[in-house]
Amino acid sequence: MSVIPPTTRERRLLTQSALVPAPPRPERPAWPSRRIWAQQTARVLTLGQRSRWPPVVAVIRIAERERILSRFGTGGWERVLGAVAGVLQDELAHHELLGLDGTDGVVLFLRGTPERQAGRRLGQMSARVSRAELEVGGEQLQTTPICGWTTGATSPGGPPPLELLERAAEAAEFAGTHLDLLPRRWLPKEAVEPPQRLIPDPWRTGLQALFTFALGAGVPFAALAGLYLLGLDLATPAYLAVTIALVITSVFIWMEGLHALNPTPLPDDPGHHPPASAVIAAYLPNEAGTILATLDAFLAQDYPGPLQVVLAYNTPHPMPAIESELHALAARDERLLVLKVPGSTSKAQNINAALQVVTGEFTGLFDADHHPQHDAYRRAWRRLADGADVVQGHCVIRNGANSLVSRNVAVEFEAIYGVSHTGRAKLHQFGLFGGSNGFWNTAVLREVRMHGHMLTEDIDSSFRALLDGRKLVYDPALLSRELAPATAGALWNQRMRWAQGWFQVSRKHLVRALRSPELSRRNKLGIGFLLGWREAYPWLSLQMMPVLAFLIWRSGGADRLDWVIPTFLLTSLYTLSAGPATVLFAWRLAPPELRRRGGWFVMYAFVSALVYTELKNLISRVAHIKELSGERQWIVTPRQP
Repeated sequence: MSVIPPTTRERRLLTQSALVPAPPRPERPAWPSRRIWAQQTARVLTLGQRSRWPPVVAVIRIAERERILSRFGTGGWERVLGAVAGVLQDELAHHELLGLDGTDGVVLFLRGTPERQAGRRLGQMSARVSRAELEVGGEQLQTTPICGWTTGATSPGGPPPLELLERAAEAAEFAGTHLDLLPRRWLPKEAVEPPQRLIPDPWRTGLQALFTFALGAGVPFAALAGLYLLGLDLATPAYLAVTIALVITSVFIWMEGLHALNPTPLPDDPGHHPPASAVIAAYLPNEAGTILATLDAFLAQDYPGPLQVVLAYNTPHPMPAIESELHALAARDERLLVLKVPGSTSKAQNINAALQVVTGEFTGLFDADHHPQHDAYRRAWRRLADGADVVQGHCVIRNGANSLVSRNVAVEFEAIYGVSHTGRAKLHQFGLFGGSNGFWNTAVLREVRMHGHMLTEDIDSSFRALLDGRKLVYDPALLSRELAPATAGALWNQRMRWAQGWFQVSRKHLVRALRSPELSRRNKLGIGFLLGWREAYPWLSLQMMPVLAFLIWRSGGADRLDWVIPTFLLTSLYTLSAGPATVLFAWRLAPPELRRRGGWFVMYAFVSALVYTELKNLISRVAHIKELSGERQWIVTPRQP
């Protein structure tokens, strides 16, 4: 893909288009102005609707407008706007209307579309516009559509067209802060503001934890006891069901661990190295102490091709000291582009904004505390050149010595990235983008984007890419070193967001994935375990407690229960073996600086068996309650320099 390199002035702009060769689109006729569109729409509303569904008014604008105007002038912008209108016209029925909103964008009047399908239809239109290659000034460019919409009334007494247009434009303004290709619906102010909570957050979380215990242990015990008093003894079926569930989980853990010992080999060097980009997403107040060291690590990359480094950051208030240092560094090294994203409140918004200035054929996405190994881009390109669309690397904790919490997380990350991700990629033949140290084909990333309404936008983007037929792979030797939470509170908040985000993804993608023709049976088995069984397991693992409590109650005391049952002993030993085995695999596959810390792995094995595993299960159960009750909160993980 060819691009126009930014000039010195353009490097300071917030938007920039990627230009791509393609055949020109045919000329389109002139489109109705805003005034004429409003007259036509009012005439339709006055005559009444044949459809039982209210009409939809939408505004579609182009994020690169200022960039196009500065480069090609008014004539170039009008040509682009006309071409966009032509793409959209192809999507309209004969009874639907299209017009131009002055110089800002395109306005649509849709009829016969149910409200629940309007957003999906407009999303498909936006995706088609984003993929279209438009000619202007002898060049070919791609654009980023921004869509807002609202519904009208079928009666003549409803809001006039221009009022509906203003509402849709207001929604488009909000969509413009996300750049994720998702249409945003206009809602009244009172519907947008979150309700006030009567119970403070810490108390509410504690009550939710108690509720999960009552629901997951108290209710099953009461059910077993009540049915027993009615003459129905379900102790044996309940015990067997729980045992089978625990054994199934252990089987999958063992299989992933054994497959992790034999990862997929690295493909041969393709011999050429195209332009590459790095996008570092940062919340500056939180990462001001680490960002300069991070940029030094990226600018020291050993990559033979052109490398662009984009720092996309947001900040709630000016930080002149660090911002001036960043701009001074960008002035000294033309590879660095410092991009402040106005209105952003999330990592997803920063990444989507950065995609307008990215020039590389492939793009690495990183958090602001990551230090990739010096040959990361060389290694990632070998995987991408071999047919992968996304390559996820191995994230290693570099501050494990800071605290007991960070030490625990350092070993846990080896169990996750060194064992689980590696084994899953080999066993189930798909990888996942984990939010950082992930390398994307830039064209694929521009199509998929990041959705900021998801608490784990990285996992969501992974499954959207998989369901589109993209190839995601994992490379355990593609290392990047990051900072772990150093306190128990920071770890709790991080894992609560992760658990709730995974549950969101499961609810959104599990059924569709199991029905997808793009995925193989091995893919679906792995996804079923990852999105289905993984979410059920925290509740299943808790069932051993009410089952044993019921057996003790039925026997008249723990001393009267026969504990020396061969099946019980063997299944318990096998189930308990999965944890230590994973730690052993993690130590075996860890990078040298962590493999030398054998005591950390021994300590983690004990902490995990005694406390940490159940703590993570508790977090998952509470996360389910928070998600189902509509409680979503993003708490930034603090970074320690």
